[in-house]
Amino acid sequence: MNLIKTITCLAVITGLSIPAVSFAKGNKEEKEPVNSSWLSLSKKELKAVEEYAIQYKDYIYKSPTELTFVTETVKRVEKKGFKKLTNKSQLTPGARFYDVNRDRTISLIVIGKKSLENGTRIIGAHIDSPRLELKGRPLYEKEKFALFQTYVHGGIKTYQWVNVPLALVGRVDKKNGKTVNISVGFSENDPILLVPDLAPHVDHDNRSRTSREVIKKEELDVIIAAKPALDTSIKDVVTNFLFTEYGISLEDLVSAELALIPALKPRDVGFDRSMIAAYGHDDKASAIAAVNALIEQNKPEYTSIAYLVDNEEVGNINNTGAGSSYLVDLLSELLYKEKGDSYNDYQLRKVLRETKVISADVNPGVNPSWASVWELGNAPRLGNGVNLKLYGGGFNANSEYMAWTRNYLDNNKIKWQTSTYKGKASGGTIGSDLSNDNMEVIDFGIPILSIHSPYAVGSKVDLYSLYKAMSAFYQEK
Repeated sequence: MNLIKTITCLAVITGLSIPAVSFAKGNKEEKEPVNSSWLSLSKKELKAVEEYAIQYKDYIYKSPTELTFVTETVKRVEKKGFKKLTNKSQLTPGARFYDVNRDRTISLIVIGKKSLENGTRIIGAHIDSPRLELKGRPLYEKEKFALFQTYVHGGIKTYQWVNVPLALVGRVDKKNGKTVNISVGFSENDPILLVPDLAPHVDHDNRSRTSREVIKKEELDVIIAAKPALDTSIKDVVTNFLFTEYGISLEDLVSAELALIPALKPRDVGFDRSMIAAYGHDDKASAIAAVNALIEQNKPEYTSIAYLVDNEEVGNINNTGAGSSYLVDLLSELLYKEKGDSYNDYQLRKVLRETKVISADVNPGVNPSWASVWELGNAPRLGNGVNLKLYGGGFNANSEYMAWTRNYLDNNKIKWQTSTYKGKASGGTIGSDLSNDNMEVIDFGIPILSIHSPYAVGSKVDLYSLYKAMSAFYQEK
């Protein structure tokens, strides 16, 4: 046994945590991770990881968009005793509520023992994911095909979205006030939609395109029909179908929110089944963990909130994004219920100042084929636990809040690692919007491979660790 393996085995046996070991192999320097979360789990915990993975796959498959996530979450939390927050709600310790903002953002609340003026515990995550959406007037005919025009929600590599089975999901709101919900492509008996690629036999003129333009955004149009009728154009065939099947006209699509989502079921990855491939790990991984962590809170010391919000992928905009006043309005409502006529703005500002927040979002994990794009000494690896984001440039949580976070993670034996980008990188979270309201905010999450693709990959043990970390956060005094 060589020295590296000897040290690693001793660390596992003794429970000693040691840093990644750098060693030479040929002309490349590699780092051998020895701090895997898998190595510290008991048989009982390993079973818990698998059980969590099973329910996670079910949850994420049923909630691909912010609209479906809110609907699915309401169903789940009502079974756990959560009730809709109303003007008559009583804020007794242990009371459980949910509040929905315009069907696209949901907050779950468990009332704590302490007054709200002592602050709250908030976990924020976003529930939208990169996708294709239909333009306002999407239907057109070309070369005897009927197609829908699309645009992009969030940042994607466009070439990853061709030749992928797509489902059409969302709602159409009619002038008469009725809402028509649409979901086509998830059932085995449903048709799917598809963006066709150009075959290698005829793509000679396109081979000089750069990676981000192999498929241009305006080329991401989906085929929806190709069977004409006598004396009727294929466009008219689709128009008649929409009216017959859903009672909607082409004009109704102007007031619609319809998304094209990968129609792919979550699947285990690897011979060891240690990973999960799914659409929407970003950021359903964090949102689902927050829901599960909050559900198990009974009477926490501090009022605990899971704030699950829309539109992070496009900049936290609109009245359902983290940049809106919704969260502060919600805290104001809760404080007014507690204080009654003695409520004042100073009390609300005190609640915000004393509140601790996790801004949870996934981030790219080390990819074995392109490890050089990471600074490996601070790179998050699948299986090594939650990662604390240290991006510098004023984006980090302050050092005392970072220390407070390390303390409860270590006390609860939750593996953690750090995440720092190498050179120039991109991406954001909802954290800066929350810190603008003078709350104490830290960004952390878990590493994921192939973020923003139709089928990203996460480690089961990291998904479980994130949930455990959030539960510890809610319980920390």
